[in-house]
Amino acid sequence: MPICGGAKEPEAATEEIQAICDEVKAEVEEQAGVKYETFRATTFSSQVVAGTNYFIKVDVGGEKFVHLRVFKGLPHAPGLKVSAVQLDKGKEDPIGYF
Repeated sequence: MPICGGAKEPEAATEEIQAICDEVKAEVEEQAGVKYETFRATTFSSQVVAGTNYFIKVDVGGEKFVHLRVFKGLPHAPGLKVSAVQLDKGKEDPIGYF
């Protein structure tokens, strides 16, 4: 059971999570200095704050993964912001708050 204000347990990525990844891909590539042919969300966790933080594990091909923290604002302040990127992750690295 998640702690109030804490991140939820990881679950399989949904179409909505993949759409978020598709939208922020260029920003992530710029931050990482890499162009990714593959950019497929596999699992995610979320945390409700003044909006929602999404912690997303993304398969970038070649058995490599990146972890993203993406903030989605409330309706009065919409949009997505990549808050953090963790590079050089593996398939077994757990996704969670960072």
